[in-house]
Amino acid sequence: MSILEVVILAIVEGITEFLPISSTGHMIITSTLLGIQQEPFVKVFEVCIQFGAILAVVVLYFKRFFKDLKFYKTLIVGFIPTGVLGLLLKKKIDMLLENVGVVAVSLLLGGIVLIFIDKYFSSDEKDDKTEVDYKTAFWIGFIQSISMIPGVSRSAATIIGGLTQKLTRKTAAEFSFFLAVPTMFAATAKSLLDERELIMNSLDQVWLLALGNVIAFIVAYFAMNGFVNYLNKNGFKVFGYYRIALGLTILVLLFLGVPLKIVD
Repeated sequence: MSILEVVILAIVEGITEFLPISSTGHMIITSTLLGIQQEPFVKVFEVCIQFGAILAVVVLYFKRFFKDLKFYKTLIVGFIPTGVLGLLLKKKIDMLLENVGVVAVSLLLGGIVLIFIDKYFSSDEKDDKTEVDYKTAFWIGFIQSISMIPGVSRSAATIIGGLTQKLTRKTAAEFSFFLAVPTMFAATAKSLLDERELIMNSLDQVWLLALGNVIAFIVAYFAMNGFVNYLNKNGFKVFGYYRIALGLTILVLLFLGVPLKIVD
């Protein structure tokens, strides 16, 4: 990987990780368009730069992470469904991760959902909840597991899961950020552990990982701030239209025979 490719992928990760537009989908699409070969280090890189993004959550919401023990209990409860299903379905998930067609269809269908989600859930949130209990956390975690399908978007799934439990948009979005911490930390740690020899044998690769995480951290920090403010004022519709446009574009390109597939 070149430094330019590292910078581009890290920016894409930082922008898309907490927006309801699928970071995994965008990473696959970006890698494809850049012609980046899916070598072992590239796959590790695309997973491990999530650490920078989750660090941005901890820094932005520093006080919440040192509030009380119940906060961590709700995160554990929310993480359980995805953790269990992720282990059971890992091989099938890995196969889907290299299918741009799956990404396109997921983006399209998810976009249609987001266009109508604001009408389904009232914008008057005065009676909605601002606290997440264990039952709500587990349900959101279960819905989050759907996002293992590339293109679905972990952020979209968890926020919608929160809205179904009568959380306010702000509370649902912030819990989505918080739940990303154990979920993405587990994925990052496993990837680093599995490929520790590959990474540690090259100082250049350590440097590229560090650079990617720093960039992802900075971009994600500002993206989260802007997203919560925008969501409160405008809802999901613009993200829905974006997903539909992107999904249709990819499907048209695939239909025309443009080679939008991961390079092995």
